[in-house]
Order: sequence, then structure tokens, then C-alpha cells
Amino acid sequence: MSTSTPSTSHGAGTAATDSPAAIEAGIKANDDRAFEESLGAMSPFEVKNLLVKMAKKGDEGTTRTLLNAGRGNPNWITTLPREAFFLLGAFAMEEARRTMDEPDFDLAGMPAAEGAAARFLAFLDEHGREKPAQFLKRAWDYLDAEGLAGDELVHEWTGGIAGDEYPMPDRILRYTQEIVNRYLVKALDDGHAPATPYDLFATEGGTAAMCYLFYSLKCNFLVNPGDRIALMTPIFTPYLNIPTLNDYDLDVTYIQANTIDADGLHTWQYPDSELEKLRDPSIKLLCLVNPSNPPSVALDDASRAKLVSLVKNERPDLIIISDDVYGTFVPHYRSLLDDLPYNTACVYSFSKYFGATGWRLAVIATAQNNVFDDLIAKLPDDKKRALANRYACLTDHIEKVKFTDRMVADSRLVALNGTAGLGTPQQVMMSLFALYCLLDDHDAYRTKMQQLVQHRLGLLWKSLGWTLEPDPERAGYYSVIDLSIWATRLYGADFFAWLKENYDSLDIVVRLAQDTGVVLMDGHGFDAPEWSVRVSLANLNADDYIAIGQRLSAMLADYAEVWKTEK
Repeated sequence: MSTSTPSTSHGAGTAATDSPAAIEAGIKANDDRAFEESLGAMSPFEVKNLLVKMAKKGDEGTTRTLLNAGRGNPNWITTLPREAFFLLGAFAMEEARRTMDEPDFDLAGMPAAEGAAARFLAFLDEHGREKPAQFLKRAWDYLDAEGLAGDELVHEWTGGIAGDEYPMPDRILRYTQEIVNRYLVKALDDGHAPATPYDLFATEGGTAAMCYLFYSLKCNFLVNPGDRIALMTPIFTPYLNIPTLNDYDLDVTYIQANTIDADGLHTWQYPDSELEKLRDPSIKLLCLVNPSNPPSVALDDASRAKLVSLVKNERPDLIIISDDVYGTFVPHYRSLLDDLPYNTACVYSFSKYFGATGWRLAVIATAQNNVFDDLIAKLPDDKKRALANRYACLTDHIEKVKFTDRMVADSRLVALNGTAGLGTPQQVMMSLFALYCLLDDHDAYRTKMQQLVQHRLGLLWKSLGWTLEPDPERAGYYSVIDLSIWATRLYGADFFAWLKENYDSLDIVVRLAQDTGVVLMDGHGFDAPEWSVRVSLANLNADDYIAIGQRLSAMLADYAEVWKTEK
């Protein structure tokens, strides 16, 4: 599909007359370089919202369909665990009516624990021909073999779905922790069970997990204003933005995934020269998204081995936050939580893999023996006194409270610790998602998910005229298209030099939205190359990625035509 011809006149004379309201409405002319440069200060997610408005306005009066490959919200949902949740909810209502039933007022009691297991199994027998009941029976048999089945498990589920009590324990429900622990070992540790189960904190999605981690690190003096941290980039933008807030004011060292293969293409791995920056003893914290966002590539064996060796031998005090939300999209994925359990807090969200962004389900996993608790124990006396005062309403022995439990308290500003915790219905749903994969002996669902995004990825790049070489570490949930490489290969270095001189790097995403209805995200906002775009492979149908590739190709051709004319 052809696009309108770009102009190298950037409309400088109109910049002052465009109001913020006009910009917000997405009606500013896309040939205004000053406008595009102003977008560079915004989060790419905020720019994406503006681009959606532009695309919708540009689509008016056309038969074109908005193709929003910006935000990575998946267009699938996992059905069976949800169906089991709703069936379990029906049983929970039966249990509630057993203790008190006033139908004229739609009033029932609280589900009871005694005898709940026998009643649950009888209920499953009654619904034995239904697939959700069969799933719940298999889950019961699995948990029974693990020594977890009984009245208390059923009571956690029925009371949890009813949402009739505060979460207790507030960090995570007992059986939710047991089940999710097993899931994380299978999903993120490639089946390598830790010596002791992880401590888990159930949170309202991965974003809440990030906020809680940074906040508690600060509250417990593990990172302080002016401290140096390291970010492995490209990376999810909040990790770039949070350290710069006046709440934290951290000094950031960037460790860049800048490896290039023999064909001059990005492989998105970390050379030794970049990883060796971590030798700096002033770096207190390392943050990474693995597989990365937006390149969507996991650490390869060489990079992981280098990092593990460096931490164990030279930086045993390094704190690591590893965001592993996309790990399940890589075969045989292995988290740093498995390799470096002492140092690592792992953030895992159920949102993407199960199509559950609206549920807000995530956990922070830490080893029971960890660097967080040991560093707190080594704080000077004045800071220990300050922490004793901060957490005085919790206990007289704050030195015995784990860092993960401090996060729970901090998440409710300590004073509201008694009402902390992720909602119990969410925790039951999390357990059922986890059980669904634990019962999948052949990893059929995981294989399907990987094939789904890889198929879309292949169609996108084929429509661009390129074929991606296989990469066992590539998740394929997103893809970064480096326009500097693509433009140079298609039209030569002189063309790309002209493009850089005459246009802002955001011009392409703005023009794509306005002229073609395609919304992509600026890669530079993730600390990816300046002239790059991020495409989400999760939220559109397969054929839509062919259209995106074609429209992007046509637009680059239009720029090339202007360049040829000027030549």
C-alpha cells in the first residue's frame, strides 16, 4: 500500500500556533519536525496513545483498519483455567449456602473447611462430563500426590473465590505459594528445583512488583540517592524512567546488547566488554528484562555464563532484579533466579502468557537465603534504628523480618500492613493458571504459544523482504526493526544520511499512523537504536503483520523517492 509522499519542509512557521489541545487531538501536521522532536521527551507508551488518535483520525472516510501493533496486550486468552475458575465459583456458592442461606435476601454465609474435600470431589463427580470438572479433578490428583490436597486447600479456593476474608498470609495464600512455586520451577528454571522453595509475594501485575521492589530497596537503604545502578538495555521503559525520579535520583550505567552478526544484523546479546562494567563495586543494583523488551531475546549461554561467573567471583553483593515475564516464550528457558538465587529477585507476570492483563497477576520470587536480608543485617546502627522506627508497628524484632515481608508492609505504607495482599479471587485464578501448565506433561500449550508468535514474526519480516535466521533465544513476542540498517541495505548509506539530516527519527512512526493507520512504538524510548521501531507480535491477527510490513516498506520507498528527486 502506498503512502503520501514525505516532504522535507518541516513547517517551522506553524509550530507556535498549534495548541497543546491540538497536539493531544492528534491533528498536528506530521511535517513539523519541532513537534516530533517534542515527542522524544515523552514515554513511548504516551506517544503510542497519541499515535492511536492520529491513526483513527487518518482512517476517517477510508476503508482502512487501524493496525495497532504498539502495546503488547495479547489477543488470546487461555480458556480452560478460566472455565474451571467459574465452575469452582459455583461450588463455592453451594458451600456458602451450606452455612447460611436466606434466598429472599440473596444472603449466604462463609464457606466452611470441615468436610470440604469430600463435598468438592462429590461435586466434581456430578459434573464429570464437563471439561472444567475433569481439569479440576486432575489438579486435585496432582496436588494429592504432592501432599497438598485436603479440606484446607478446598477452603482456600472456595473462600478465595468468594473473597470473604482478607488475604492471609497477606504476602500470598499458602496453597497459592505452593502451586506457583512448582510452576516457576517448570516455567523459568527449566525444571531445576531450588534447594528450598522460593518466597513469593503476589502482586497486582508486574508493574506493581517493580514499584514495590524499588520502593523497598530505597526504604531499607539498599539503594540511596546518588547510588549507581546498571540497566541491561534495551529495556522496558519504566526501568529507564524510575531511577531518574526525584524519589530515587540514581546514577545509571547502561550495559548494551550491541552484538552484531556476520551479516551486520543485531543479535541483541551482551559482549564481555559490556558485562565487565559490572566489576565496578559502586554498582549496587542490576536490572534486566529477560527475554528482553523490545528485542525479545533471552540471554544466550555465553552471556549468562559470563554474568554468573562475574557475580559469583567478583560481585557477590550485587542485587539483581530480573523481569522474566516473556521467559515462557523461549524453549528451555532458564532464569537468573536459577543461576544466581542468592542475588536475584525475579518478577514474573501471568499477563502475557495467559492473556490475562486485566487480572493483574504477578509474583516477586526470592530465595530464602538472599543478598537483600544479608545487606540489611550489615547496615550501620543508625540505619538499623531508623528501620526499627519505620516498622515498629509490625514487631519488636524488625531484624527478623525478611525483605520480602518488608515489601508487603511498604506496599501499604506500613501502617496498613494488616490489609495488604493481592485479592484472593486473583490468587485462586493464578493457582489455576499455574496448575494448567503443571498438568501439561508435553508442554503443548507452551509450544503453541511459541509457534503462534513466531509465525507472526516470520510473516512480518517476510513482508519486509527479509528472512530471519533461527535463534533459539528469540521469544518473538516483540520485534525491533532497525531502520538505519534496513534503509542502508535497500537504498545505500547516502540515503540514510539524507534521511537523518532531513527528518526526526519519530517522523516515520507519526507518518505511519496518520497516513496508513499503522501504530508502532519508537524503539529509542526503550534505549534501542534511535532509528528503530518496536512491533508487538501479540495483539493482531497473522495477516495484519503482512500489511504492516508492506505499509512500512512502501513508506520507506516514498522517502527514497523524495531523496532520488532531490538528487
